[in-house]
Amino acid sequence: MSVKDSVERAAFGAAIDGVLKNIKKDPKKNLLKIVDLTEKMMGGDSKGFRSGAFAGARDLINQENSKWMNYVTRLLTETDPHVAKMTALNLGYQAAFKGTKMIRENREKYGCNIPWLILMDPTSACNLRCKGCWAAEYGHKLNLTFDELDSIVTQGKELGIFFYMFTGGEPLVRKDDLIKLCEKHNECAFHSYTNGTLVDQAFCDEMKRVGNLSLSISLEGFEDANDFRRGDGVYAKVLHAMDLLHENGLIFGNSVCYTSKNMDSVTSDEFFDLLIEHGSRFAWYFHLMPVGMNATPELMPSPEQREYIYHRLREVRGNKGGKEIYVMDFQNDGEFVGGCIAGGRNYCHINPKGDVEPCVFIHYSGANIRENTLLEALKQPLFMEYRKGQPFNDNMLRPCPMLENPELLQEMVKRSGAHSTDVQEEEPVEHLCGKCAQYAENWKETADRLWMAHPYRQKGYINYANAEEKGYAYKVD
Repeated sequence: MSVKDSVERAAFGAAIDGVLKNIKKDPKKNLLKIVDLTEKMMGGDSKGFRSGAFAGARDLINQENSKWMNYVTRLLTETDPHVAKMTALNLGYQAAFKGTKMIRENREKYGCNIPWLILMDPTSACNLRCKGCWAAEYGHKLNLTFDELDSIVTQGKELGIFFYMFTGGEPLVRKDDLIKLCEKHNECAFHSYTNGTLVDQAFCDEMKRVGNLSLSISLEGFEDANDFRRGDGVYAKVLHAMDLLHENGLIFGNSVCYTSKNMDSVTSDEFFDLLIEHGSRFAWYFHLMPVGMNATPELMPSPEQREYIYHRLREVRGNKGGKEIYVMDFQNDGEFVGGCIAGGRNYCHINPKGDVEPCVFIHYSGANIRENTLLEALKQPLFMEYRKGQPFNDNMLRPCPMLENPELLQEMVKRSGAHSTDVQEEEPVEHLCGKCAQYAENWKETADRLWMAHPYRQKGYINYANAEEKGYAYKVD
């Protein structure tokens, strides 16, 4: 980090300290200070941050009895001050501001996608054997060593990547190495998906000490549904872990896979109330993907169910009504990120064998971190196919090259020469996409109707590599 960057980061940190110290006395005044400071340091269209966003934030803060004002105030007052400060510094200053600028420059410099975050599997090991989880079949022998994880982050920082997520397996099987990684790269933000059963007070103490690790705990309904899939007593352990994290002032949310079977329970008022009661700040909703030779495509939601969750989650996070929890839908919120973000455009995945894959759900690759540098992996033919093809559909409710446009993934894998990286059993791309063909056809009519009725039908992200080829007169980062 340059001297200028260090001074700037220290100044931002000192200002955050002052705001957090006085947040309980006057939440509105101090939240407005945060917006003013952020705009001063990061604002202006020339820096990639639209000025309208700051005006919108001020309007939200100034609203009387605002749902989101209450949410932010509660988050800041209940979160450990060191954790809140590190989150603002690493996700805000380092990743969103400094990192984004570096990434944009390096995309042009190297002529390839550079992701904003990297998702990686420290291990295939897991302490549970959940039904339907492909990771449960990996066994316990596949691991990225600490040195390999460290190298990925070190290389990533050189490209402007300061946000790293972990999945698995169960990442907290390697909790000591994760904490060690957070210590060494204390200017980065780290986030781990977890089943929650390995969270204890000692780990909470370590999370508070480093300040730059947050969690998403898997929860897919109430006790019967969770314990049927994960094992007796797991639901109670998850709620205990959530309570422990909340009591310790740590930031966490939940990861929810929605299927044709659990749709009603995971979108109910009772479920959202449960998450909020136990301290959850956000929930990632993931559409079930039919990945693997033994996948169960019959569990994929019907068009009617997917349309329902499209409306329901927007209702839950609306400015009025809904619930005081921020919910995101990995499949139905494509409009906010310009469609598919995989293939290194905004994220990529590294499995426990070191294969660098375009997406956690797309198990094909032509590069391995043990044989290639990170930059070489981002330039692999499959990723360049992604870069050339994004967005894969102008309808942001049909963003995925597998689920909604399966013919495109088949073409990209074949042209690139990528091979199956599935750890359990190699899956031909024709087999994977064949499971999605009828789904894509069934969803198309509903998706097109919803998109035509959308208040603004933005084209989304137009990659520098294909704007001219596709005839677009503008580009959006």
